[in-house]
Amino acid sequence: MLIARLDEAGLSYGTHQVFAGVSLSLNDGEKIGLVGPNGAGKSSLLKLLAGLEPPSGGARTLRRGATVAYLAQEYAGEGAPTALDEVIRGRPDLLALEGVLEGVERELADPALAEDLDRFGQVLARQAALLEEYEEGGGPRLRNEARGYLERLGLPEELHGRPVLELSGGQRKMVGLARCLVRRPDLLLLDEPSNHLDLAGKARLEEVIGGFPGALILISHDRYLLDDTVNVIAELDGGRLTLYQGNYSSYTVQRELALLKQQQDYVAQQKEIKRLEEAVARFKLWASIVINERHIRQANNKQRQIDRMEKVERPVLERRRMGLRFRGAARGGQKVLEARHLAKAFGDDLVLLDVDFTLWRGERVGLVGGNGVGKSVLFRLLLGLEEPTAGEVWTGPSIRLGYYSQGHETLDPARTPIETIRDLRPMHEGEAVALLGRFLFTYRQSSEPIAQLSGGEKSRLQLAALMLGGINCLLLDEPTNHLDIPSIEVLEGALDAFDGTLLTISHDRYFLDRTCTRTLELADGEVRDYPGGYSDYAEAKARRAASVDGGIPAPAGRSARRRP
Repeated sequence: MLIARLDEAGLSYGTHQVFAGVSLSLNDGEKIGLVGPNGAGKSSLLKLLAGLEPPSGGARTLRRGATVAYLAQEYAGEGAPTALDEVIRGRPDLLALEGVLEGVERELADPALAEDLDRFGQVLARQAALLEEYEEGGGPRLRNEARGYLERLGLPEELHGRPVLELSGGQRKMVGLARCLVRRPDLLLLDEPSNHLDLAGKARLEEVIGGFPGALILISHDRYLLDDTVNVIAELDGGRLTLYQGNYSSYTVQRELALLKQQQDYVAQQKEIKRLEEAVARFKLWASIVINERHIRQANNKQRQIDRMEKVERPVLERRRMGLRFRGAARGGQKVLEARHLAKAFGDDLVLLDVDFTLWRGERVGLVGGNGVGKSVLFRLLLGLEEPTAGEVWTGPSIRLGYYSQGHETLDPARTPIETIRDLRPMHEGEAVALLGRFLFTYRQSSEPIAQLSGGEKSRLQLAALMLGGINCLLLDEPTNHLDIPSIEVLEGALDAFDGTLLTISHDRYFLDRTCTRTLELADGEVRDYPGGYSDYAEAKARRAASVDGGIPAPAGRSARRRP
């Protein structure tokens, strides 16, 4: 059954048109992944469906009585005293009923009411009707349901009483999702719900989305999440919405085939148009030499054939992408970097206990672990930005380390991109502008302070700076955050061609599978070593958990000092 529909809908902000003529029908139980380049209008489309933005053209239709829940890309709460209260406020209808019931109870407790039996009976009947409505809406179960959603989404009971703003970004996002779910919506709209989540959080998110019974539209750059949770991909690009049946991997194949067919149809149609235009010109020439109504009619007929054609647009087979290519410095020795029994404490808080591993030349290593276990702290120790409490870091001769910071701390917000690039390598301003153009920067963006750039633009600038550094060992901390899927694919290709060594922190499972051949897991202050990318690591962890549950001793991760 149809839940929502857009008919030739458009959205504009002032003179800027985001999209126009978008049509979409959404049915019960349908799960759609919404993809497209940054700036295409995906978030605006979700706001339009949620009723937060009125269409500037066309129409939005919602089934009568249908409930819509929307989770914004950045969720900071709406001012409730605690996380649990924030979730409960997702049911304002039940909270309003509770208020009315409390008023009825006060009225029944009034001794004067007992003297008026007719009035007393009316109030009792009203209370019964309200209680029935409250029961049918799930009121008695509301608080337990809210707690259950928070725990399923990874927020333990001890955090339920904390204000939302005191929680981490990922935890706030899960509070927002719990608030959406407690509404029991018919249509759930999620804008980048996996942002800030660690691997365990993403697994929980997948489970919740997979079990959601209603219709869903999900914006995400997490290709693994899109593969596992949706059955339709909607691509918004150039103001147009195109639907593909299947998950993300199926979409990439279908889109490639569709573009190739469109190219063939375009070429064939252009040949036919050229043939008809030549015929029109020929008949007109003959008609000019010898006045003949037959030649004029034939010319007009051929022109009408051209005019009546449904024109095939020229396909964009390859959109402009980042021009990223890492150029390695000197090769260095076989042993690149070594952490020797590293420990790090902040006061009484011991973050790293005994971290011990070696990186060898040419390795591609992923560093995984839950949020807050100390992955970024470990990077800072390896780079010499922090001093260890115990142990040491050894870096090989001729090794040049390059650091990508997930918070963009390597960039000076007061400098411009042009100044940043020229600080790294002497060049004329025109050369710097041309280089930044390869990373999709306009001249205006290149000339304004970095503080004014978006997260994706700062990420691309950091990658451009790393490309100029002559680096042979890359330490990347969440490099796919803020990048759209085409930019992530460019990064994967550049890393594949990079002849140096890579150590990357990431919660992007697809990225880890594409780039890494070894996985280090940081947990309980120590590192465990697993061969292979994310899928191999996840399988090994699952086997280990099954062995423990079955009473069979589980093998620990291998020594992190192994030679590849």
